[in-house]
Amino acid sequence: MFKIFFIVSLLISPLFIQSASAATWTLPPPDIDIFGQVRTTQASRSETLLDIARQYDIGQIEILLANPNVDRWLPEDGSTVILPSRYIIPQGQRKGLLLNLPEMRIYYFPEPKKGEKPLIITHPVGIGRMDWVTPLGISKIVEKKKDPTWIPPKSLQMDRIANGETPYPSIVPPGPTNPLGRHAMRLSIGSGSYLIHGTIKPFGVGMRVSAGCVRMYPEDIEALFDKVPIGTQVQIVNQPIKLGWQLDSLFIELHPPLEEDEEKYSNYHSIVVAAINDFLAQNSSGRNIPEDFEINQEALTQAILEKSGMPVLISRSRLQNQLHTQNDKF
Repeated sequence: MFKIFFIVSLLISPLFIQSASAATWTLPPPDIDIFGQVRTTQASRSETLLDIARQYDIGQIEILLANPNVDRWLPEDGSTVILPSRYIIPQGQRKGLLLNLPEMRIYYFPEPKKGEKPLIITHPVGIGRMDWVTPLGISKIVEKKKDPTWIPPKSLQMDRIANGETPYPSIVPPGPTNPLGRHAMRLSIGSGSYLIHGTIKPFGVGMRVSAGCVRMYPEDIEALFDKVPIGTQVQIVNQPIKLGWQLDSLFIELHPPLEEDEEKYSNYHSIVVAAINDFLAQNSSGRNIPEDFEINQEALTQAILEKSGMPVLISRSRLQNQLHTQNDKF
């Protein structure tokens, strides 16, 4: 039985930093679950934290969680902004598109061409509000349209009327007022009523703002649109707790649960501990894990408190723990 204990290490394998762009990385092998690199930048008076988020392909909630002490609208000139661009791959098939709702991020695993290394591409997304949830499950892309026409669903029109708002036009043609932006990919789930699409309100990316569809920055959906063929599998999962290996080191990445799940996660610490034990039981075979492997309670508690959305290293051997304790005395 593994005990519930941290090595501070930001070592990034070269495997993970051979990127063609900020969102594209070499896919790690099946026994490694982490890719990317946390970076920093300097804010200026001319930009908000949300401007920085879009510049570096980060969602709104993501950048706020990573920078709780930086003002969203008026960051101090020259202040350091953490760019949370290191990720644990969600549990699921490394195939097609994989969307994890609590982190509001989508991962794409394109089919590698012969002789090429497999890649992983990731982008932030906006998802359905609590009363218009994005559905879980496995579906596929059944249609792709550039410059789509939008026909607002009846349920959305009735909701606007009930809230005293003016209903949308019955048909919204392509153009600068079309909420779908310039690109849309239809999912087979929900009788085809759910889309992955662009937006004319990019600040909503990385938030729960849609009526169930998946919103992307215009530049992200444009880049993804031509890469993703019709028939591509789409997995939508709900994983606020992610665990993963980098060699024999265990990392945890925690996100606030969806609002409708808050009661379920009221004892978040106990659920995390149970998730760690389950993960170790299911994902430790074949690994050269030290016999004195432990989980650092202090590091784990801090990770649970912050829920920063960034991977935190929570494993080390008992010997390393003793050395760390001795060093703290000097």
